[in-house]
Amino acid sequence: MPLEVGQIVPKGSLTIMGPKGPQVISTEEIFSEKSVVLLAVPGAFTPTCAVTHLPGFVTKLDEFTAKGIDTVACLAVNDIFVIDAWSKASNAEHILMLSDGNAEYTHALDMVLDVSGFGMGLRSQRYAMIVDNHEIKYIGVDPEGVEKSSADAVLAFLK
Repeated sequence: MPLEVGQIVPKGSLTIMGPKGPQVISTEEIFSEKSVVLLAVPGAFTPTCAVTHLPGFVTKLDEFTAKGIDTVACLAVNDIFVIDAWSKASNAEHILMLSDGNAEYTHALDMVLDVSGFGMGLRSQRYAMIVDNHEIKYIGVDPEGVEKSSADAVLAFLK
């Protein structure tokens, strides 16, 4: 069932690159008592994700903070080493970069995108959502482009 405003995000865990290497982070740590913008992309280093989607959030991070967002996080179904390299290549060190390497959390969110026809397997759909203490306040899913999931779209919702 697709996610909707007012729903509570499911519990789960993801991987981040910590100071000593990969480490697990729970959704409790990510969303509890926080306002979070979570953007998800089909793949690190893929054209739209790397050129259009993530860069908007990187360049407008201060605007999100000014509007009360505690964390901007980016999720992709890639391994943490790819996510870490993408973070460094994108100057995204202030974005919480999340690896969902086996798409387990993406399945829990019911946001799986099957791009096996392109040799990419199962990935995440492109979306952005605002989560306030686990509750979805906004969700914009983009089957193509970044109209609903761009930094500008999310900022417009925050007014």
